[in-house]
Amino acid sequence: MIHEGPAEIRQLKTITHEVDLVVVGGGLAGTCAAIAAAREDLQVVLVQDRPILGGNASSEVRLWVLGATSHMGNNNRWAREGGIINEILEENLYRNRVGNPLILDTILLEKVHEEPNLTLLLNTAVHEVEKSDPDTISAAIAFCSQNSTRYVLRAPLFCDASGDGVLGFLSGAAFRMGAESREEFDEGFAPDESYGELLGHSLYFYTKDTGAPVSFTAPSWAHKDVSSIARYRKFNANMQGCNFWWVEYGGRLDTVHDTETIKWELWKVVYGIWDHIKNSGDFPEAETMTLEWVGQIPGKRESRRFEGDYILRQQDVVNQAPFEDTVAHGGWAVDLHPADGVYSDKPSCNQWHSKGVYGIPWRCYYSRNISNLFLAGRIISASHVAFGSSRVMATCAAGGMAVGIAAALCGKVGKLPRDLGQGDALRELQLRLDRSGQYLPGIEVVDAEDLATKAQVTASSRLKLGEISASAEWMKLDGGWGMLLPLTEGNCPEFGFEISSEQSGALRCELRRAARPGNFTPDELVDSIEIPFAKGQSRVAAKFSKSIDREDYYFVNLSENPAVQVRLSDVRMTGVLSVTNAFNKAVATSSVQSPPPDIGIDSFEFWLPKRRPGGKNLAITIEPPLDAFDQDQVTYGPTRPMRTVNAWVADPADPNPELSLSWPEAVRIGRIIIDFDPDWDHPMESVLMTHAEEVSPFMLRDFDLVDNVGTVFAEVRDHHSARFDLRLENVAETKGLTLRIKATHGAPASVFRIRVMA
Repeated sequence: MIHEGPAEIRQLKTITHEVDLVVVGGGLAGTCAAIAAAREDLQVVLVQDRPILGGNASSEVRLWVLGATSHMGNNNRWAREGGIINEILEENLYRNRVGNPLILDTILLEKVHEEPNLTLLLNTAVHEVEKSDPDTISAAIAFCSQNSTRYVLRAPLFCDASGDGVLGFLSGAAFRMGAESREEFDEGFAPDESYGELLGHSLYFYTKDTGAPVSFTAPSWAHKDVSSIARYRKFNANMQGCNFWWVEYGGRLDTVHDTETIKWELWKVVYGIWDHIKNSGDFPEAETMTLEWVGQIPGKRESRRFEGDYILRQQDVVNQAPFEDTVAHGGWAVDLHPADGVYSDKPSCNQWHSKGVYGIPWRCYYSRNISNLFLAGRIISASHVAFGSSRVMATCAAGGMAVGIAAALCGKVGKLPRDLGQGDALRELQLRLDRSGQYLPGIEVVDAEDLATKAQVTASSRLKLGEISASAEWMKLDGGWGMLLPLTEGNCPEFGFEISSEQSGALRCELRRAARPGNFTPDELVDSIEIPFAKGQSRVAAKFSKSIDREDYYFVNLSENPAVQVRLSDVRMTGVLSVTNAFNKAVATSSVQSPPPDIGIDSFEFWLPKRRPGGKNLAITIEPPLDAFDQDQVTYGPTRPMRTVNAWVADPADPNPELSLSWPEAVRIGRIIIDFDPDWDHPMESVLMTHAEEVSPFMLRDFDLVDNVGTVFAEVRDHHSARFDLRLENVAETKGLTLRIKATHGAPASVFRIRVMA
């Protein structure tokens, strides 16, 4: 029993944490930052003002996680973010193929809970900052409403990933809110006053069919007439969740301090929309449907953006500007919305894509005037226009991982964020990120400690691609279709297709590539031919006269011809896929991006893959066969296709594929990292959407790792992750290491990279 008499005043219970890093904000950026730092042996506190992690990805908001891949609606092939966010999305796909947002909540909590160096404070809001000098934060003060406890969080380093930037704001960090003028950064897409300076909030809802009639009486405060909304936006009774992304409001208000006002207006809209669906008579299919869930907090798009030593801008995104200090990548469209949101008569968004992915420099991830403050998430240093691309969650998460690893480097050698921006410190940061699975476009990382680079690599077989065998399935050429293939310098191979037509004619075939090496926008025509064909089934051969003058991916395209059918294949393999210029209606209105001439955006065609189980390869013969899948590629380069496959692929006929490393003298091995193929092209949207499979078909499933005398380092079964990271309990000495592959998840065995370290 507790019995206290009257008191003049009481103090809240106070708990002090003294750690290496405090991360404020438990969205995907903050969560990835905290996990990354904890895995690098920092003591970390993660402070989240909500009861669960994930921010806009959580079950409180239910927005799907996307990034550079878009919905496979741009030309960014094999572009999904790597590292910790990929680990999360892979696990979510494995456990949650149907996109239940509650399951994602549990995965995020599990990932944090499993880190012994990480302390999680949920329902805890930072409201005060202590500083040791004008440029340095010494403590963040927070309060948890659930346990009535005050927390004092002390650390030499802090990360603000809070969305609205509460820590940066309280500490006095320089920030911006609203859109820059077109003149400030010479950004052609900068909006004018009529369009508005801020993106608004959105609120979603879910419904279910009960199987019996259900009535609905709208609350008194719901909008009674949503006819104007219905006129400008198409919706139906079967739409769910973030399909209603355009239910947006608040861009004319203060998106920090007016959030509760904005939420109420969005509630009025949501319940008004449902009242319209249920009671207007326009949706008879809704008779047996009821509301299952309505968001109670809105998903925020934009508020404060803090200033770093560099401000990312439109030209950096569109032109894919090279940065020496790239630590993450983006690729979402420059995506701006009218400030009036659901009440605007303008299109709900304007999305303009670049021709490929872009790097984000380290200088955007820390405050320019608060020396020990990292920035992560949508608040990083970017103009309003560039923010239109960098704000999406997978991109934010990749940046969060960069911050977490950077914090570890700072903590171990007593540096501040700005100190990592050049020289050996920058190279070490990029090396740590590369080892952890981060994709760094334009950066060649040399890992001097990787023993695999000094080994002789042999394989039991390797793919020489002379044929992708035909199935019984045919496809009409209602649009242009082609194969994206890695070609090397020299004479162009001859490509053969099987077609069928009820009349004779000619088929146009084009050889295209990206003007910029490493991109996948086929904006350069290398050669084209007209191939005559006869009535009925026949084989046509595309023999281009132009030679291949640079190693890269090339598009072998068959132009649209509805009178022709082409034979398909059921065979899939790493680094090869089919594409079409039939556009993705989820993210585009045309197969060609055609922006106004004065906004600084490129015009180009989209050539996109289709999702599995569709999107099958075209049956094709290649003479001479492509020899682009050799085993030497596993010791260098990026762990995804770029200008070539960057992977070893075994011969599909090999019943027991093996990949071996050998050294002339014994080496000491303490850690082995293997990068497999998780299908970097698949967006793996986290909620709402249902995916074709639980694991990428290109992934290894069962394998063993043994040394040259048969010592077994690992026997792995039912593997489903892009990375296998083995840390040996005791350092081993060996002259050889062999990966013995027992089974894959469907496609021929493949490996992007093997690293071996002492």
